[in-house]
Amino acid sequence: MATVKEYSVEEKLASVLRLQKIDSKLDEIQVLKGELPIEVKDLEDEIEGLNTRQSHIENEIKGIQDFVSNKKAAIKDAEALIKKYEKQQDNVKNNREFEAITKEIEMQNLEIKLAEKHIKDANEEIKDKSRVLEGAKKAVGDKEANLKHKKGELEKIIAETEKEETAYEKQSEEARGKVDPRLLAAYEKIRKNYRNGLAVVTIVRDSCGGCFNAIPPQRQAEIRQHKKIIVCEHCGRILVDNDLEASVTI
Repeated sequence: MATVKEYSVEEKLASVLRLQKIDSKLDEIQVLKGELPIEVKDLEDEIEGLNTRQSHIENEIKGIQDFVSNKKAAIKDAEALIKKYEKQQDNVKNNREFEAITKEIEMQNLEIKLAEKHIKDANEEIKDKSRVLEGAKKAVGDKEANLKHKKGELEKIIAETEKEETAYEKQSEEARGKVDPRLLAAYEKIRKNYRNGLAVVTIVRDSCGGCFNAIPPQRQAEIRQHKKIIVCEHCGRILVDNDLEASVTI
């Protein structure tokens, strides 16, 4: 039966400290990228939304234009009927027929006026929607120019750091495999709690290098002995001494 190697506390601390140093390098690369990845995604979503809105407005304008075309056709039909009725008036046999045709002509004239009003209102609506459409197009243009600029910045940073980032990611994966599982779980949990990603810190001027609360001399002595894993009682970060920190390289 194979024996599982037992690591000393000092070895466990060194392995998690090395992982912290590697992950901090990856964090630095992410800081270089800043908010650019999020900004790029937000701009892409905004442009997609504006393009969808633009398509809706264009479809609405097309629908109104079709409505106007139908009303113009109705006017032509009404005018043709009026001419027809006017010819019929020349051949009426009595006043009753004349009045009936006159009413039909009046009805068609009313239809023409109503259609003309609808066309006028529709054309005003087209103007309003066209202004909104132009605004949407301008907004898309502005957003696309901004997106191009942001993408250019991000691509430049990626090109400059890609090789380094890939190397550190590989190192991080390998380093994780060498950290005690329980200690790794604690490390990951602590990292998630802090924006700077520091789960392992040294003592700086008699204080925790993470939260800067004072560390008592007796506690500092225990940390230097590497006999047990000690965490800051204020922030929960894993504490290591400066000698160990200096001895661990990546």
